[in-house]
Order: sequence, then structure tokens, then C-alpha cells
Amino acid sequence: MIKDKTVAVVVPAYNEETQIGMVIETMPDFVDRIIIIDDLSKDKTVEIVNQYKISNDRIELIEHKKNQGVGGTIASGYKYARDHDFDIAVVMAGDGQMDPAELPRVIEPVANGDVDYTKTNRLLSGEAYEKIPRVRYIGNAALSFLTKIASGYWHIADSQSGYTAINKKALHTIDWDKMYKRYGQPNDLLVKLNIYNFKVRDVITEPVYNVGEQSKMNIKKVIFTISWLLLRLFFYRLKQKYIIRDTHPLILFYFSGLSLILISIPLLVRFIWVWIATEHIPKVNFLAWMMTVIMGFMFIFFAMWFDMDNNKELR
Repeated sequence: MIKDKTVAVVVPAYNEETQIGMVIETMPDFVDRIIIIDDLSKDKTVEIVNQYKISNDRIELIEHKKNQGVGGTIASGYKYARDHDFDIAVVMAGDGQMDPAELPRVIEPVANGDVDYTKTNRLLSGEAYEKIPRVRYIGNAALSFLTKIASGYWHIADSQSGYTAINKKALHTIDWDKMYKRYGQPNDLLVKLNIYNFKVRDVITEPVYNVGEQSKMNIKKVIFTISWLLLRLFFYRLKQKYIIRDTHPLILFYFSGLSLILISIPLLVRFIWVWIATEHIPKVNFLAWMMTVIMGFMFIFFAMWFDMDNNKELR
């Protein structure tokens, strides 16, 4: 326990036979339960965990009969923590990339009741650009920007960080059976937390790499997949939060802005076609295109401003 709050650590694991032992051995003493979810590993992960279970009664092993991806694995751990009424559930990967020494700092804002959910932010640490592989750093920064827009949490960054803590209220509110099951799980969860107006905070930590982990992520594929997911989540959040659950004029600003941007596309095509065909600039066409683009972006920026202001209390 920490500050009279029971703590369960969810450890998603897939082919982590070389790392899982280190994760178990370095788990802080205040952790009440270590929930290891094996996502149908093909190596000796389950065998190694069972060996540790003999001498460590904090370990609970859940074995998936079908591979569900990292998101589905985390959801299984969250449901166990929810059903066993833990006050705080933490996620720490089974590859040893999440420093257990940082765990008290990650949990503290949740344990104090200041926020409902915390996540680590590796991008703002002093040496992040040097420690994080360059492609991952740039990709994470780009996805973080898109996640700000999609989730409404404009103050957060490092959206792909999986080192998180969540309180009992959020555990019992979110429908974990509908959680995105692959690498977009952190982004999906942030959107759902925002819909229910849960408070979220970043905890700046140092990135951990080269501890024996083996990345299972296809960076190029994941970036495009998550970007498409974020677009869908953006419209889902607007519908749920600002139409179904409440009403806000930012919906009209977003709708007007996006409509004008779409209208500007055929105007631009016609402008280019006439210019090439006649070798003269169609002035009225050009002015119409320019005005739709300017007004479109103005409406969108105003909508973002309203969204930022509406969510400023969720820090």
C-alpha cells in the first residue's frame, strides 16, 4: 500500500523470457499485487513467471488463450484490478523499460486525489533527444501533437508512454471491453478519460533504453495506424462530449472550419486548371479560394481555443 491505497501493477508480457524476471525482482515492496498478463507468448515467459510465483505470493498470472495485443492485455489487467477493488492500478511493461524507482512519483498525484490518471512524459526530460532513438522521438512527438487535438488534453505529451497510474473511480467508469487492443491503447484511453472529465497529469521521467528489450513495434505501420485511429477518436469525442453529453458552440466552429477547407479543394483545382489552360490567373476564383482557406483555418483555430479553455480544469 501507499498512503493507505492498495496498489496493483499490471504487467503486459509477450515473449519476455529475458526481461520478466528483472521486472518482478525490482518491483517495490509497497505494491500489493503484480498482475502479469501473458499474451500467448511463444517462449518461456509463463514458465519463468510460475517459478517466481512459488516464492512470491504477490504475483497473479493471467494467460490469454488468444493473442489480444498490448491494449487487450492491459484491459485484462485493469479488469482484474477493478474486480478486486484495488484503489490504484499501474501499468509497467514486461520488458524492463519502466524504472521502478519512478513508481512513487507516478502514483503520488493519484494517491493524493489530485488527479485521476497519471502518465510519464519522457520527451521533456533533459536527455530525451539523445537517449530515445531518433525515429521514435520524432514519431512520438508527432503523435503527441495529434493526440492533444483528439483527446482534449492539450497539456500532455509523450502520448505513447505506457507507464501510467489510474484510480478506482476511472477503473470502474471506463468500459475496458471496448478498449482499443493494439498500440493505440494509450491514445484511446485518453479520449475516453476526457469524455468523462477525468483529470490527467504528466510526470516527467527519464527514458530507459538498452536494458535488453526487443522492440515488437513496426514504427512506420504504427504511425499511420494510430493517426487514422486518432482521427476517428477526435470525431467520437466531439460527438460524445459536446453533442450527446453536453452542448458547446465549438462544434459549430469545427464543422464550419472543416466544411470551408473541403470547399477550398475544388476551388484550388479549378484555379490551377484555368491558370494552365488560359495562362491567366482567375482573380475571382483565387480570392474565393483564399477566403475559404483563411476562414476555414480561423474557425478551426477558434474551435481548438474553445476546446482548450473547456478542458483547462482537467490538469
